[in-house]
Order: sequence, then C-alpha cells, then structure tokens
Amino acid sequence: MDIVSYNVNGIRAAISKGLLNWMESRKADVYCFQETKAEASQVDLSSFELLGYKHYWFSAEKKGYSGVAIFSKKTPTNIIYGFGDKDYDKEGRIIQADFGDLTVISVYIPSGTSGEERQAYKMEWLDFFYEHIAKVAKKKPNLVVCGDYNICHQPIDIHDPVSNKNSSGFLPEEREWLSQFIDNGFTDSFRHFNKAPHQYSWWTYRAGARANNKGWRIDYCMTNAPLQTRLVDAGIEPTAMHSDHCPVWVKLK
Repeated sequence: MDIVSYNVNGIRAAISKGLLNWMESRKADVYCFQETKAEASQVDLSSFELLGYKHYWFSAEKKGYSGVAIFSKKTPTNIIYGFGDKDYDKEGRIIQADFGDLTVISVYIPSGTSGEERQAYKMEWLDFFYEHIAKVAKKKPNLVVCGDYNICHQPIDIHDPVSNKNSSGFLPEEREWLSQFIDNGFTDSFRHFNKAPHQYSWWTYRAGARANNKGWRIDYCMTNAPLQTRLVDAGIEPTAMHSDHCPVWVKLK
C-alpha cells in the first residue's frame, strides 16, 4: 500500500495549482491531507471520484481553517472522525480510516508560532494526542500516523538548527515529546530509509526559502512496531508545488 501525507494549505488553492493532475500521475492508494481549509460541500468532488477515490473529511468549526481528510482507492472498513472530545474536535485535526488489519490516521498537529498562549495549547494538545494514539494502538496494532506534526525532530531536519533553537517547532520540549512518541513504539519511516541531510517538507514563503532549500522536515509517516517488517520504502517529494509543504510517503507490503 502506497500512502501519501500532504499538508495542502487549502485544498481549493492546491487544486488550482494542479493537485488533481499530480494525484492522477502519482496514483497513491491513500492520501492523507491536512489543512484542507474547507468542507466537502465547498469542493467539486467529482474530479476526485473520477480518479477512483472515496473521500472522508473532518473539518474545523471555523470556516477556512485547519481540517483533515483521507482519500482512498479502497473503501475503508471503518472511519472515525475526530477524537470524540468536543473541545479538541472543534479544530478538525484528526481522522482515522481502518483498512482491514491496517489503520491509517491523518493528523494536523497545532502550530505554536502565533504566541505563548497557542504554544501552551500545542503542548497540552500533544499530551492528549499521545494518550489517544496509545489507546488506538492497543486496539489497532498495525498503525500508520501520517501528518503535519509541526515539529522538527533532530538538527538534521532543519536548515538552521542554531538560529531556530528557540523557535516553535524546534523547541527542546517539542523535540523531547517527539522522541518519546517514537520511543513508545513508532518508526520515522523516512529516516528508516534515508539518513541524508537537507531533506525538508516545509519552506516559508519568505525570502526564497524553497528555492534555496532552507526548510524544515515537519511532516511524517510514522509506523508502529508491528509494521516494521512490512516497510518497503519512504520518501519526500519536494518537486510537488501545490503548497508551502510537499508530500511525504511510505510504502508497505
């Protein structure tokens, strides 16, 4: 199974930049989208359906904000929208699809870049998410957690670790959380196969960052321990230009 994770930074904007043509040529089995910034009713879905994709959306209450979705060739055996918690589900940040013995989650972890209050919310959210995933993993042992984590894990994952040491997304407490998440039974599938530096999934729109590859690797396809033997390959596609992020992917037997 070929699973792609992509923060599209507004799915309607991404469509206008050629997302559908890219999907048609890419032909992934599953797309996990984040930051859709739309409800399904606001998008012409017929083009996706002509490509053979079923689609499942979990949007934020606030219009034009956040939102996640899963598009798949195969019909899931079950879909779970949100955490099941009223307060945490307002922002539309998680959706789960079960495909038989395999579970795929699309998640959009909050950013803390807008200030201290939002950073505090991010850390609170991360603790809640950690416990949620631990519960899911007990019921669904073959688990892929794809999405925009809004955290660079190691210095190799960011173009300037020294200048960004106090930046949200590379704070010690965020990196420690991600280390704990991995140590609790997950594999960073990209680093499992690729140890090379200068591999990023997000670039600011400012100062020609993308052209100069001054980026951050904040998007992941995390797989848990039971899937270790089923990992085939994983990668990043920086040539896909529909967003300030680019797609990341993992292939499983």
